[in-house]
Amino acid sequence: MPDVRHSVCALDCPDCCSLLINVEDGKGSQLRGDPAHPITRGFLCGKVARYLEREYSPDRLLYPQKRSDAKGAGKFERISWDEALDTIAERLTSITAEYGSEAILPYSYAGTMGFLNGAGMDRRFFHRLGASRLDRTICSSAGGAGLIHTLGFKYGTEPEQFRHSKLIIAWGANILATSVHLWPFIVEARRNGARFYTIDPVRTRTGRLSDKHFSIFPGSDLALALGLMHVILGENLHDADYVANYTTGFEALKKRAAEYPPERVEALTGIDRGDVIALAREYATTHPAAIRLNYGIQRSDRGGTAVRAISALPALVGSWREVGGGLQLSTSGAFQVNRAGLEMPELQTRSPLGREARIVNMSELGKALTSLSDPPVQALVNYNSNPAAIAPHQNLVIQGMRREDLFTVVLEQFQNDTADHADILLPVTTFLEHTDLYFAYGHYYLQLARPALPAPGETKSNVEIFRLLAERMGFADDCFGHSEDDMIRTLLASEHPFVKGITLEQLDRERSVRLNISAAGEPFLPFAHGNFGTPSGRCEFGAETLDYQPPVESRLGSQELRSLYPLEMISAKSHDSMNSTFGNQAWADRQTSVLYLHEDDARKRAISTGDRVRMFNGRGSCLLMAQVDGVVRPGAVCAPAVRWNKLAPDARNINVLTSDRLTDIGGGATFYSCLVEVEKCGD
Repeated sequence: MPDVRHSVCALDCPDCCSLLINVEDGKGSQLRGDPAHPITRGFLCGKVARYLEREYSPDRLLYPQKRSDAKGAGKFERISWDEALDTIAERLTSITAEYGSEAILPYSYAGTMGFLNGAGMDRRFFHRLGASRLDRTICSSAGGAGLIHTLGFKYGTEPEQFRHSKLIIAWGANILATSVHLWPFIVEARRNGARFYTIDPVRTRTGRLSDKHFSIFPGSDLALALGLMHVILGENLHDADYVANYTTGFEALKKRAAEYPPERVEALTGIDRGDVIALAREYATTHPAAIRLNYGIQRSDRGGTAVRAISALPALVGSWREVGGGLQLSTSGAFQVNRAGLEMPELQTRSPLGREARIVNMSELGKALTSLSDPPVQALVNYNSNPAAIAPHQNLVIQGMRREDLFTVVLEQFQNDTADHADILLPVTTFLEHTDLYFAYGHYYLQLARPALPAPGETKSNVEIFRLLAERMGFADDCFGHSEDDMIRTLLASEHPFVKGITLEQLDRERSVRLNISAAGEPFLPFAHGNFGTPSGRCEFGAETLDYQPPVESRLGSQELRSLYPLEMISAKSHDSMNSTFGNQAWADRQTSVLYLHEDDARKRAISTGDRVRMFNGRGSCLLMAQVDGVVRPGAVCAPAVRWNKLAPDARNINVLTSDRLTDIGGGATFYSCLVEVEKCGD
């Protein structure tokens, strides 16, 4: 009989699944979802179900290496850990001496969602070093800022409550691809008579299974939200009691919404005015109604404000009062652990700077590497991310990464596009091989995982690598000797009522523990009685700044740009991949090598399914294979993300086309505001 061990999926997904793995003779033989977990419920998504292929891939990095050829050539030779650590320490020390410690830039994101290996010993190390601080904006910062502005907290409707909804709107949310464990609750709701609608520029698998799909112009979600408000307020369908007791700025909202009648909204969004009216009436009069919002809508010029407006809708109709009502974008704000104790920002006062270091926006990495001064970036330490593939304005990023004077350290499991640019390449463990504590942004269960499999070769966890680097740098602070359990105990040392009383021992016994968000067996209704986290303590409509302006790169934006590049590109998440994590797998590469076009746009360009096409704009170009079907409406194209550059015929992916222009709030990337042209290529 196999030994059944427990783990937690660390990938950047709201579901944060509880896993069971069969281990025979020290090797994993089967990975499956834990049937006892209230959200995972015994099944996995397609990508994680195949994770053991990644775990035991012959391409796995197992030993430290150093560059043996030009930057980007991907040629390395094996070295010892001592040589690797000594080289890194010597270079970081010399760069600090010549340029100052802020010339060192860490770059990381959500390659793991574990507290310890995602934002633990690494933060301590870079704070003590005095390195530049990274503003981690690449994915969710605009949406998070929108939630905080309107609600004050990043809380949302529990996934379990969606089974009680009578109307569910997936707004920019391809649930089957990006939060599949919500789907069974939606299925249950529909069996009980609920209607399920999708709002998305792309007709995804989720959209095809919905009762109605609204094909919206990219980046026009704010206009639609204001149009819904126009109807709700004009027909007096709002919850006057909830609005009076728990919101602020209502009169200004009425004036703003009056500016967005259905005929104007139709012109701005592409959604028929009759559909706007019908959707508003249905949303306001169906109880309970829930919105599953996702981060696609905030990857646009006014994306943060769009989230503000949409997250105000449940307050307008009073659906926060109801089990199965409200909205979910993120639940991460409920995990009120002691992050400051883990990350220790006070270590900056012991650094060579003696103060807080400057902040560099990760969405502007190309600019940081090519034009930042005083001091210039002279060292890049990359982990938990693949910026050569995933960062916007890719050509500028690659230009910076190929600087011969830039010392680059990469911690990775596979030799991806970023690893090709390393001076020192370090092999790291997978989530099945180390201890970590996990939060979720799609449910309210805190989870612990211990190593389920032995670490292969000479791989080490991020925690261990930064602990060793601190030792090599001569950092004598006690915190660099803390064990993983010490760090978890620090995280749990929180007085917040959601976390207080949860212990490491309890997590070791139970593996998954529901936060103290409500009494046992009672639903969590975060804003049923107000209790918003805003300065006023109310839902803040903030209508004075809820005006809609089309994105610069859109069909209603810069007409000069659109005359050159008439198509709006959406680089949506691929169904069975995870950003660039599985990019070396043939099945993931196939999914990210396709461009979806509407038949009208394809006909104008003499393009058919299977043709090789070149997509381009003023920033660059890339080659893809055409797929002509009903996925997008005329004037839009969809290219699933994110392909490894090195596997493309021209060694480029769609992020050569995306800009490093930032969102209105939160400093996020505007991936989905991107104008392009497409032409047929020769074979």
